[in-house]
Amino acid sequence: MSIVSEYKSEFQKAIDFYKSDINSLRTGRANAAVVENILVDAYGAKMPVKGLASINIPEARTIVIEPWDKGLIKEMEKAIRLEGTGLNPSNEGNILRLTLPQMTEEARKELIKVLGQKSEAARVQVRKLREEIKEMVIEMEKSKEIGEDERYNLQDELEKVTGEFNDKIMAMREEKEKEIMTI
Repeated sequence: MSIVSEYKSEFQKAIDFYKSDINSLRTGRANAAVVENILVDAYGAKMPVKGLASINIPEARTIVIEPWDKGLIKEMEKAIRLEGTGLNPSNEGNILRLTLPQMTEEARKELIKVLGQKSEAARVQVRKLREEIKEMVIEMEKSKEIGEDERYNLQDELEKVTGEFNDKIMAMREEKEKEIMTI
């Protein structure tokens, strides 16, 4: 097993973080990821909505949050309003209903810019990992653990793996961009 294979999980962690990061971007369609990680003051601690309620998507632009403890509904409503998502929950007694407004063209373009920034941050993370592994390979050659041929083979493998993960990032970005631009 090569050193590059050992670090594939680190590359995957960067991809997983990127995926969860872009899932929280609001698109024209309702998505539980928009609200599930909003922190609510509950039981003397900050807890995510997904740990305190069931989240349903009954319609394309509606999110319904049903707290398991009805006493937390006011705190959830407050947390969602303060989060800065632009969502206004409607308190219907035992549930919160959020209707996502139709996004304007300007808001969609702004979201595309944010998506671009998040994509570039993920690619920087992948490049940073590549550089760390490359340094390790060079050090292994200097300390005579591997030969020059092995170093070149490992560097080629590293470039292939880096390319694969960058391609995944770009594919995810393109998919999210289509989702954002779909009316």
